[in-house]
Amino acid sequence: MRLLDANLNRASEGLRVLEDVARFILDDQLLSRELKAVRHEVSTLAEPLAAQFLSLRDSPGDVGRESGIPSEADNVHVALVRANAKRTEESLRVIEECARLTETAGCIDAVRVERLRYATYDFEKRLVSRLLRLERRRGVRGLYVVVDRRTIGEGDLCRIAAEAIDGGATVIQLRDKEGERADVLKEAEALCALCRQRSALFVMNDHADIAAAVGAPGLHIGQADLPLPVVRRLLPIDTIVGVSCSDHESVLRALEEGADYIAVGAVFPTAQKEDAVVTGLDLVRWTRARAGDTPLVAIGGIGAHNVGDVVRAGADCVAVISAVVSQPDVRQAASELARAIACVSAQGGQSGDKPA
Repeated sequence: MRLLDANLNRASEGLRVLEDVARFILDDQLLSRELKAVRHEVSTLAEPLAAQFLSLRDSPGDVGRESGIPSEADNVHVALVRANAKRTEESLRVIEECARLTETAGCIDAVRVERLRYATYDFEKRLVSRLLRLERRRGVRGLYVVVDRRTIGEGDLCRIAAEAIDGGATVIQLRDKEGERADVLKEAEALCALCRQRSALFVMNDHADIAAAVGAPGLHIGQADLPLPVVRRLLPIDTIVGVSCSDHESVLRALEEGADYIAVGAVFPTAQKEDAVVTGLDLVRWTRARAGDTPLVAIGGIGAHNVGDVVRAGADCVAVISAVVSQPDVRQAASELARAIACVSAQGGQSGDKPA
């Protein structure tokens, strides 16, 4: 009875920590609600034995009392989740084994406990994934330069990307829709290494397999690419995924599916996509009002002459192609845009609409 009492308490306590991480750190209402439901179910596992548990409890005399969770992990929130998930999983396994003994026959459902244990394994993965991605998505700010092979032609992608980063770009995306896969893989490996060395965020466009192969921190997908839930299954749990959206429906779907950032556009007419749907600033404002803390990237026809309007409409990050990579002085072009974005952001220039 003491063994069961201790493990039921330990499982409930661990689940409460996980629930509060989801609620207060991640602001994830759905995950918090799911964890709360499991915690409540654990508390009812052995209701017929509750009186016996309390009668036999001897906390002062327990030789195995825990003294905390020592951790030297870089990410304390991840360490907190993993420690409490393991505590819960191990406790549920003990309860499950005890439920199969003759002494507890009919009091605790072993199959039910097993289901809750496997649910906790899934919660651990989802929480750790969200926390690791939270760190990376914070890097989706400022100037986002798309290094597009079609625009650059035979130019040196790494040189252009390096100059853009030196000028102030915080995110570099590789877009090569026409090259041979082997060539794109080599480009991705080189750019990923460059961005890692220079503390910029590297994002692969479209190709989930190449992103996984080179260890890209981020992937960007469009509406015609693999769906976000499918992409998640192909990538490491710490890879952030951004989604291109051009209307209200696609924005809401991307937010519901947990996109790590939303890219809205084309905000203005652009020569990069002849068939691009021009959304204007209204969709930027509309998305800002609904995106919460999800980073908002604006793309399409943006340059020094209108970047301030885009940031004032609510964009956290501004993605450009020709405004940087096609300029005679890539570093200078990036520097001017980065300074303009920082200046308007510092003024608190967002003016998003409120949700209806």
